[in-house]
Amino acid sequence: MHHATQSHRVIYLPALLIVIASMCSAQAKDPAPPVARQDNVKELIHGVEIVDPYRWLEDQQSPETREWLQQENSYTHSMLDGLPGRQATFQRLWAMTNHDSVGKPYLEGGYYFFARRGAGQDLWTVYRRKGLHGKDELLLNPLPLSPDHTISIGTYLPSQDARLVLYSLRHGGEDETELHILDLQTHHDLADVMPRGFYLNFAWKKDGSGFFYSKSDRNTGKRIYFHKLGTKPGSDLELFGKGYGPDTWVDPIASRNGRYLIAVVSKGWASNELYLKNLSEKNGQFRPLITGLSSHFDVQFAADALVVSTDWQAPRYRILKIDLHHPEREHWREIVPEQKDAIQEFSLLGDRLYVNYLHNVTTQISIFSLDGKPVGKVEMPAAGSAKLSGRFGQDEGVLTFSSYTVPYSEYRYFSSSGQRELWFRDPVPFDSDRYTAEQVWYKSKDGTSVPMFLIHRKGLQPNRSIPTILYGYGGFDVSLTPGFDPFIAWWIEQGGLYAVANLRGGGEFGEEWHHAGMLDKKQNVFDDFIAAAEWLISNKYTSREKLAIRGGSNGGLLVGSVTTQRPDLFRAVDCLYPDLDMIRYYKFTKNNDPPALLEYGNAADPQQFKFLYAYSPYQHVKPGTKYPAMLIISGDEDLRVPPEQARKMTARLQAATSSGLPILLLYDTKSGHSGGKPLKQALHDEALELSFLAWQLGLK
Repeated sequence: MHHATQSHRVIYLPALLIVIASMCSAQAKDPAPPVARQDNVKELIHGVEIVDPYRWLEDQQSPETREWLQQENSYTHSMLDGLPGRQATFQRLWAMTNHDSVGKPYLEGGYYFFARRGAGQDLWTVYRRKGLHGKDELLLNPLPLSPDHTISIGTYLPSQDARLVLYSLRHGGEDETELHILDLQTHHDLADVMPRGFYLNFAWKKDGSGFFYSKSDRNTGKRIYFHKLGTKPGSDLELFGKGYGPDTWVDPIASRNGRYLIAVVSKGWASNELYLKNLSEKNGQFRPLITGLSSHFDVQFAADALVVSTDWQAPRYRILKIDLHHPEREHWREIVPEQKDAIQEFSLLGDRLYVNYLHNVTTQISIFSLDGKPVGKVEMPAAGSAKLSGRFGQDEGVLTFSSYTVPYSEYRYFSSSGQRELWFRDPVPFDSDRYTAEQVWYKSKDGTSVPMFLIHRKGLQPNRSIPTILYGYGGFDVSLTPGFDPFIAWWIEQGGLYAVANLRGGGEFGEEWHHAGMLDKKQNVFDDFIAAAEWLISNKYTSREKLAIRGGSNGGLLVGSVTTQRPDLFRAVDCLYPDLDMIRYYKFTKNNDPPALLEYGNAADPQQFKFLYAYSPYQHVKPGTKYPAMLIISGDEDLRVPPEQARKMTARLQAATSSGLPILLLYDTKSGHSGGKPLKQALHDEALELSFLAWQLGLK
């Protein structure tokens, strides 16, 4: 799901006061959290009285909210900063992260373009290299742009002739960015600067005279524009999007031969439509290409044809081919039929089609001719996640690979020979041979079989006392496939177990699996997660006192809902950038993600209100309940998941819980859903997370 910036100052108590608070917390075993005023706003919504005790915390900039946030951060740091091993935890995360990192190379105009973050650096820089053995040339360096390293490069795209690079600058963790264009001949930016906005996607015109882009505006919705170089952004030509509301995304895809432009209209994560414009026609208009089918269509150009992955009449997806000279539906041709395993994605490289299947949540890549004839498979280094990227007519592409126990690697891959050569492997100091990831299957409440990965030291035997983190997401067609993460690596190095449940709502088994966990079926996701926890306990891997749950964004909603439904099942909760108030979600003004309402539902609708109210975590916090310990992480600049939800939930849980376990809020005034933290700060916060979890679960 799922491309992005920030400002403001982090508010912390002076170091001396933090030390004093830490000393006091050591002397007084249970320091009290800040007390939040209750205003108890009452509303009658679709015949149901809703009482909101912390509505005032929705006002992000009010002095009262800012003072409360400062107190909450001070309380959190007083509880966590002095935990034993926290600094050692940071040092280990730093050792696994503080190395040269190189992004996937992008081949254009005889140059390799790639991002790099050197050891000790907070931010990624962008380079190019002439051919394989040329000298690396630094193009974009955001490090001097902000003293605290909160201005970063969001994305970059070279033109086909490799003379220009379009790139975005992000302030902090905002979704909004500025667009700039670097002239690679003069090594200076052009005067064209696109002002701060929520830009969605970009595509260069073949001759490099300008670029197509999509932009979101809260008042007008999403639109596709064309910017001609040398003109003012305010005069950019609007090409597509009028008539669509804020819950619809529009994106441009331009063919490399310069003949066609496609407008992709996405209605949330439920379906999309495509409109085609022939750029060679003077005053040519967008014409419907694929409309009215309520399905997904992922397309790539192959000269004057489109290769299309779709779940139309195939919930696990199939591949079609459309001749753009005869694009009518009766001329569409199926080249790869639906199979037992779901298609995750596909790529074109040389004259071949590479199809990524998910077989029990691990990648298998099959190779076909463009007529659909099977011609082999791409050999995988091991069971894990892989992706092959390239483009039609170019022999060389990039194969990436990672797993829960094997760090990320990139290979140059050649379509004509099937050979691969290592481009870069993350030099992570981690002994992969000592650890394993096994897959188990368990039954959910309604009998559905759900897979789960268990990542741990080899030889680990179930004994009810293993400190265990259970992670999940379950939404937006997102597949949780294996990938290396220093957070997981640290946990299993200490002898812990990390479990990842592949819940309904994701895309692991096609669109039916996704639909089984959205809208009025969202409770299936929570049931799947609860069943995963019960399986871990009943199979003696852990116990309630040794079990924590973790999730972010939609996964934050997951752990929030499960916390209010089964507070007896977990000792601790790690809740990151969460959705929590599903009744007022649609009303939050600082929200860049209204299409999410098509996945969740909209409480303004009386029927959808019923199922949202049935599980909305904020409305189900009950005073006097023994809630597990909880760490909630959010920040001012989260415009995708409005942060007022985290603020209100923290206050309500702190007032309601009777367990004596801490409810903590770690809140950053500069970061948000798109990141924005310098690397060291991000790792310090991860060390806080791990220290909190280790403390609560008794991990030595």
